[in-house]
Amino acid sequence: MGALFRRDVVLSIRAGGGALVGLLFFLCVVATVPFGVGPDLALLARIGPAMVWIAVLLSTLIGLDRLFRTERDDGSLDILKMQDEPLVLIVLVKCLAHWTAYVLPLVILSPVMGLLMNVGPRGLGAAFLTLLAGSPAITFIGAAGAAIAVSLPRGGLLVPILILPLSIPVLIFGVGASYAATSQIEAFMPPFLILVALTLFCGCRAARCKPGLASGR
Repeated sequence: MGALFRRDVVLSIRAGGGALVGLLFFLCVVATVPFGVGPDLALLARIGPAMVWIAVLLSTLIGLDRLFRTERDDGSLDILKMQDEPLVLIVLVKCLAHWTAYVLPLVILSPVMGLLMNVGPRGLGAAFLTLLAGSPAITFIGAAGAAIAVSLPRGGLLVPILILPLSIPVLIFGVGASYAATSQIEAFMPPFLILVALTLFCGCRAARCKPGLASGR
C-alpha cells in the first residue's frame, strides 16, 4: 500500500500528470476574482472564503478522471484486483494519494490566495481548516464518478458533471463554517463537525466503489 501511494503521487506530479494544471487553474480563478468584483475591499473580504472554496472545488474536479485511468490504460487494474489486499483498501489508498498530490497543495496555498481578497486572519485560518477537513470528501465523492466513467472514451468530461451536484453539501458546510468563524452570530463548531462527518461518510462509501466492474473487466 505504501508503494501504491508513492507511485500515484509521483505519477501525478510528473509532467502530464495533471496536478500542475489544477494548481494553475486554482491560481487563475482566485487571482481574477478581484478584477471582476472591483476595488471594494469589504466585499472581497466577505466573499473571499467562498471564492477560495469554489476555486478548490473546481480545481479538484479537473483531475478526478485520472484517478483510475492510468491503471485502466496500462492493464494494471486487473493486477490490483488480484492482490491479497482488499480492493476497499486499494481504492482508499489511491484516493488519499490523489488528494495529497492534487488537493493538498491547493489547501496549503489557500491562505496566501485569501490575502489577495483582503480576508482577515480569522477568515484565512477558518478557510484553511475547513478545506483541510472537507476537501477529502470531494476526492472521495469523485472516486465513485471516476469508477463509473473509467471505461468511457470521454469520461473526463462526464466526471465533473456527475460529481459537482454531489459536492454541493460539502461546499455549503465548508463555506458556512468559514463565515461562522468571522461572525459573532453563528457558531463555528456545528457546521465544521458536519463537514468532518461528511468526509468520514464519503470516505467509507468511496472505498466500496468497484473501478474494475465499471471498466467492464
